[in-house]
Amino acid sequence: MTASTRSGDLRGTEFVDANLSGSRFVRTDLSGVVMRAVELDGADIDAPWLLSGEISLLVNGVDVAPFVEAELNRRFPGRADRRAEDPDGLRAAWAMIERAWTAALDRVATMPAGTADVSVAGEWSFAQTLRHLVMATDTWLRRAILDIEQPFHPIGRPNAEYEADGNDMSVFTTTAPSFAEVLEVRAGRVAMVRDFLAAVTADDLTAARRNPWAPEYPETTLSCLHTILEEEWEHHRYAVRDLDAIEAGNGVPADDA
Repeated sequence: MTASTRSGDLRGTEFVDANLSGSRFVRTDLSGVVMRAVELDGADIDAPWLLSGEISLLVNGVDVAPFVEAELNRRFPGRADRRAEDPDGLRAAWAMIERAWTAALDRVATMPAGTADVSVAGEWSFAQTLRHLVMATDTWLRRAILDIEQPFHPIGRPNAEYEADGNDMSVFTTTAPSFAEVLEVRAGRVAMVRDFLAAVTADDLTAARRNPWAPEYPETTLSCLHTILEEEWEHHRYAVRDLDAIEAGNGVPADDA
């Protein structure tokens, strides 16, 4: 498959009678795209920002975003509580995501050795996903909420934009840790969130915080916790999707430097 990079600017391009079948768009801005008389059989769209409630996706004139949101909440019990507003609600929401990840971990344990390091269609492996969630916790709990000067654990895995935006990568390991190491660090980060929520108060939730990526945007403890829960549920969705694909015979070992 021919690859294009972010240097290619196709804004405003009109495609007429073009054949884009089999194309793959990754980290691509398609907002405002208009498609007419298109063939979409087998198309697969994954846009987590669609679920923020502020973005629409019209299919034949129907905004399908609310239907997608409702179906995901049905498939993943507890997901609907990720935007809880009070301490008790947040504690219950975190307990549900912990249960969901425990089930996924139990599933991986019953699958062939090496499953945690299998990548599907170039996506992160299960182990890489857990490493990214370590970094997400470090970013939004340890850095944004607790204001720890050096919050990142070396096995954390940034997303592609992190390095592209000029951030220091030296804190992160350049070799893949064992799955056992990943599980140990991940369990510690899960416990950190659980312990923080056990003591958080309603007043704590309103405290002003700095957005770790864009300081000009105001945050609160509550909004940071919502981001953690969003990260957890979205990556859980990706992880179980890919476990389904692996069980169906798809996937290759992850390339992890």
